Amino acid sequence: MHVFITGGTGTIGSAVVDELLAGGHTVLALARSDASAQALESAGAKVLRGELADLDVLRSGAAQSDGVINLAFGRDYSTQDAVARSVAEESAALTALSQELIGSDRPIVMASGTPPMPGRVSIEADPLPAGGPVGGRIRSVTALLDLAPRGLRAMAVRLPRTVHNEGQGGFAGLLADAARRTGVAGYPGDGTQRWPAVHARDAAVLFRLVLESAPAGTAWHAVADEGDAVRDIATVIGRRLGLPVKEVAQEVFGPFGPIFAMDQPSSSAHTRDALGWQPTHPSLLADLENIQP
Repeated sequence: MHVFITGGTGTIGSAVVDELLAGGHTVLALARSDASAQALESAGAKVLRGELADLDVLRSGAAQSDGVINLAFGRDYSTQDAVARSVAEESAALTALSQELIGSDRPIVMASGTPPMPGRVSIEADPLPAGGPVGGRIRSVTALLDLAPRGLRAMAVRLPRTVHNEGQGGFAGLLADAARRTGVAGYPGDGTQRWPAVHARDAAVLFRLVLESAPAGTAWHAVADEGDAVRDIATVIGRRLGLPVKEVAQEVFGPFGPIFAMDQPSSSAHTRDALGWQPTHPSLLADLENIQP
């Protein structure tokens, strides 16, 4: 399969590119800079220059492909407005990609998030909340999943709040960034809230499996660790960085503060049973030992 991918140089995307190529697929990857283009070409992918906001370029990439994986998302999480701009940009990109694919039954795999379910572990059948800082993202993904009757094989891979590799990435990475910035390995609330997690290379395998075989309109959970207590995550970060560990106000974490404070464990039992997905890489707490002081 010839796959068009956006976000191919990020923590998840670079692992997905490697996984696709190792699985016998060819890859056309969107690159917005010379450095990204060089990294993608070195990995073995072909490059299409442009940004996520270049909708005509996205349509061109989709038109040349047998399937699409969309992973690109803005990296500015400092304010609500910045997050909202990234959500709007991604929504427009998904619309452009889907318009090119409708009626062809070609697959498009989108990144989404695992839903928080008060009082219990979330599962694949649970709906995603359409409110909050990234509610617009959820609405865009849901709209594409509903297009199966129009010949669009759209699927969502729901990622946990931390997708990690070598101690970096996801919400745990943002905790580490905040620790370096403030001098405290902090956590909101009492720290007993749980975050699910997955290694980027395990997530990459699931993206490939979903692309290859998942039915239209389905959602899958890329969850290896059902839920690590945030206080335990902060404890490893504090030890690795030589910083004190304590509760801090959720405002320290900007627009994601309320999400950081939520208990949000998640299961991938159905995903493992249905697709034969089996995570094999280090857990989050083990991988955080790679954080450099």
